[in-house]
Amino acid sequence: MKGTIYHNPRCSKSRQTLDLLQNRGIDVTVVEYLKNAPDVKVLAQVCKLFGIRPYDLVRSKEALFDELKLGAVKTDDDARWLKVLAEHPSLLERPIVVYNGKAALGRPPENVLKIL
Repeated sequence: MKGTIYHNPRCSKSRQTLDLLQNRGIDVTVVEYLKNAPDVKVLAQVCKLFGIRPYDLVRSKEALFDELKLGAVKTDDDARWLKVLAEHPSLLERPIVVYNGKAALGRPPENVLKIL
């Protein structure tokens, strides 16, 4: 079975999570989401696999969050948050691993072990 990691090579947690997967022999497609941003449909599917709302994947401490005045957007406006994340992938929590019909956030990297 092949999985997917939404990866930022500049992020230490993302690199550690990718290393953990590779060291366990897990076959993953690496998606550098800052270069190839997931679209609204993909993000909605990821949220469904997580069992969370799109806002739960938002990095609200990023400067861009404040620049875009996103604090005023209701956290339950799922369609808006999906659009925001698709348009501004730097606001996406990372790394996200999708495997075996489930999703996990690699913070800490060992978090992904629960879906393997």
